[in-house]
Amino acid sequence: MIRVGPAGWDYQDWQGVVYPPRLQGTDRLTLLAGLFPTIEINVTFYRPISATLAARWLAAVAERRDFRFTAKLFRGFTHERRPLPGQEEAAVKAGLQVLLAAGRLGALLAQFPYSFHNTAENRAYLLAIRQRFAEYPLAVEVRHRSWQQPAVRQFLADHQLAFCNIDQPQVSYALGETDWVCGPFAYLRLHGRNRRNWFAQLDDAGARYDYLYSPQELVTLADRARRLVAQAPETYLIFNNHPRGQGVANALEMQALLTGARPEPPHCLKEAFPQLAYL
Repeated sequence: MIRVGPAGWDYQDWQGVVYPPRLQGTDRLTLLAGLFPTIEINVTFYRPISATLAARWLAAVAERRDFRFTAKLFRGFTHERRPLPGQEEAAVKAGLQVLLAAGRLGALLAQFPYSFHNTAENRAYLLAIRQRFAEYPLAVEVRHRSWQQPAVRQFLADHQLAFCNIDQPQVSYALGETDWVCGPFAYLRLHGRNRRNWFAQLDDAGARYDYLYSPQELVTLADRARRLVAQAPETYLIFNNHPRGQGVANALEMQALLTGARPEPPHCLKEAFPQLAYL
């Protein structure tokens, strides 16, 4: 099983591009679930979600029995790395547990920043996160090249921590290309290759992901994805180049390359991205 989809769905600049102008609320999630077998939940990185909200999302994708969410772990665990009181941790798990119990949570992604280097202290921290979220299918994303060594791959495999392979601008000491499968599933996140904005201090933090993959870049990435698919029973490919719906367009193109699936995109999306006319 290979699942291709976008990162997030609640972006203002998607209105009128990905979504018809009047489409609102969970109807947007239902639309995307008709195009893709997975979507990465982005909002869980910024705040916990309630069980009620998670239940609404489940209702929005109910017609797609093969659909799975992935979700980003709350940033208190990954970026702030501070001890969270028990009730705060419970709040983080409240909505996630609803998705997990329904069999709809394919992965929980702990995305760490570039400043999170490979040290004994940080490896111990990963094990602590593994223990605190033992019941979840946990994946780890790191962005610094100090992690790119065989000993790390073995460490992750030993502790059933799935590895999130990434495509990112090769700036400074960035993690390079990998095709690691260290746990029960494979994961690849595609951030775009916007070198100019990657480390820039911008008012819009999402600008670093402002990138549209070319057809040739997608062909090369598809080869990389196939190497992951050959190693795992389930593979997630998530396009995080979200500005102006670019990740949705690229995900549709990639899906066609890998699986042959060609769902009908909304007319507004085909107008914004003429290369989707063949779908």
